[in-house]
Amino acid sequence: MAARIYQRPKNAMQSGRARTQEWVLEFERADPQRPDPLTGWAGSADTRRQLTLCFDSAEAAQAYAEREGFAYTVLPPRTHRLKIQTYADNFK
Repeated sequence: MAARIYQRPKNAMQSGRARTQEWVLEFERADPQRPDPLTGWAGSADTRRQLTLCFDSAEAAQAYAEREGFAYTVLPPRTHRLKIQTYADNFK
């Protein structure tokens, strides 16, 4: 079973940085989604896709994945770049 370990990004809709220091372990999709014949909604029988585990560090997430025997991929955290501009730049 494959898993991804990554650091949560900042929420684009809010200025706060809550929960951005957490590392998340999510399982990859084991089988493809298929439409439900009655409702047409997409779904699958894979319940591990619904599971999200949070850790304080990447090392703790890796240790958990190794202890449980999961194959994992660690995604590096994204760098945050600020675009510095003044209010007057809007009128150039």
